[in-house]
Amino acid sequence: MSYQTLLTSLEENIFIITINRPEKLNALNKIVIEELSKAIDEVYNNTEIKSAIITGAGEKAFVAGADISEFLPLDQKAGEELARKGQQNVFDKIENSHKPIIAAVNGFALGGGLELAMACHIRIAAESAKMGFPEVSLGLIPGYGGTQRLTRLIGRGRALELILTADMITAGEGYQFGLINHVVSHEGLLPKAMEILNKILLRGPLAVASAIAAVNAASQPGVNGFEVEIDGFAQCFGTNDFREGVAAFLQRRKPVFKGK
Repeated sequence: MSYQTLLTSLEENIFIITINRPEKLNALNKIVIEELSKAIDEVYNNTEIKSAIITGAGEKAFVAGADISEFLPLDQKAGEELARKGQQNVFDKIENSHKPIIAAVNGFALGGGLELAMACHIRIAAESAKMGFPEVSLGLIPGYGGTQRLTRLIGRGRALELILTADMITAGEGYQFGLINHVVSHEGLLPKAMEILNKILLRGPLAVASAIAAVNAASQPGVNGFEVEIDGFAQCFGTNDFREGVAAFLQRRKPVFKGK
């Protein structure tokens, strides 16, 4: 599939999605949101794709927020529709993907850009990356799940300070807060993401998908995460992958998982 605002490539079962608006610091506009939704559908539906990386074009920005020029004509109802569609069609879809998705944060990750990174399962940042939520400076608040995911990741106090002050933090501070998993050089960003995903791809894909669902359940209102875990654990016993994994362990060899 071809895109106007995205570059995509498939390397050894890893789908690399690059937001390609460097002249606009890769800001999220309507077309980017629509195309990201389609690209994540590819991740879900293409059996050759086992995992994905989301990054930005150039060295300045991962995604430097939403395209504010598109906000000016919106009223309250349109603002609600914008946030709801974005969350459902992109951010929630990324978070709930049964295939692991890593954010490779190559520069500024502000507002919707940081929300995009937080929707991914793992975040790696270049040393030069900076992140934050400037929305209150515009008389807004984050609208793509930022208040919720940031609080889950770094705690209420730090989340409130970051959102209410609109301050930016460095990649190193993000790592200290638990927002970022790894900080690497700009050149090492994609190799580190590939290294992690290649390690995950050696594991049982059905177990990986079940683990993602169980971890996500820990923060879903009204969902008993312990029951989700028990159910996922039980379902693993009915898979060929489980039998292969146990046999390989007992035979002291590497397992060959087939996702069945």
